[in-house]
Amino acid sequence: MKCLTLNTHSWHETNQLEKISQLADYINQQQFDIIALQEVNQSMSESAVDEVTLEESRYYATDAHVMIRQNNFAYVLLQQLSSDYHWTWVPTHQTRHTYDEGLAILTRTPIVQASYDFVSQLQDYNNYRTRRLLMVQTEINGQPVWIADGHYGWWHDEEHFRGQWDRTEELLAPYQDQLIFMLGDLNNVAEIRDEGYDYVMSKGWFDTYTLAKVKDDGHTVVKAIAGWENNATHLRIDYILTNRSLPVHSSTVALNGVNGAIVSDHLGVAVELDLESFYE
Repeated sequence: MKCLTLNTHSWHETNQLEKISQLADYINQQQFDIIALQEVNQSMSESAVDEVTLEESRYYATDAHVMIRQNNFAYVLLQQLSSDYHWTWVPTHQTRHTYDEGLAILTRTPIVQASYDFVSQLQDYNNYRTRRLLMVQTEINGQPVWIADGHYGWWHDEEHFRGQWDRTEELLAPYQDQLIFMLGDLNNVAEIRDEGYDYVMSKGWFDTYTLAKVKDDGHTVVKAIAGWENNATHLRIDYILTNRSLPVHSSTVALNGVNGAIVSDHLGVAVELDLESFYE
């Protein structure tokens, strides 16, 4: 089984259409089973995709009131994928008074149910500090699996990461008897002690990077970017976590110019694991 997470920085990138095609090429090559994307944007002024077309694209309406627009990044990407994916998207906040910014999950197997909720105390759609968690249930190898996708705030920010993670724990608590994958941009550096990463690990999560038999340096931010404007080092802030200790073959930085083209200000994380032996 293969998983990918990527903060896409969508529609803020130069040569965006070319980069969507490059991302599609990488997904087509790797044939991921689960894909979680953050900063998945659409223009607020763009026309909507009609219901029939959405249904044909295997879209699952997590919120019936959410409107998918023609340039929704996930929707545009899906049209270039060689395999069929079931998918959903929800908005978290608006950016620059131009885009709805949100979270998307793509999965090869049908979405059984889905929900989303605030993890931030702030619930102002016009404030970028507003954060939500997207959760979908599917079945893999005949077993129920939950996939969660999030894009969090910073440890020292006024909208504190710790509170956001506490709320995440509450939202995922009803499903802890099932396998959960938590993918996304935590905006907390793995190498910094006594901050967000250590706090998450203290809650009993497993980092597929540390479980992996084969791994690289894991760094997904290698320059100064939005939110890390003063960064001058390499950071591991994007993760694929699970609530079980799974047999993980590999964890590699993706879309870094070597393992796929660079398509965002973040690099991705690609993980390959063996769920069949886990369920034996």
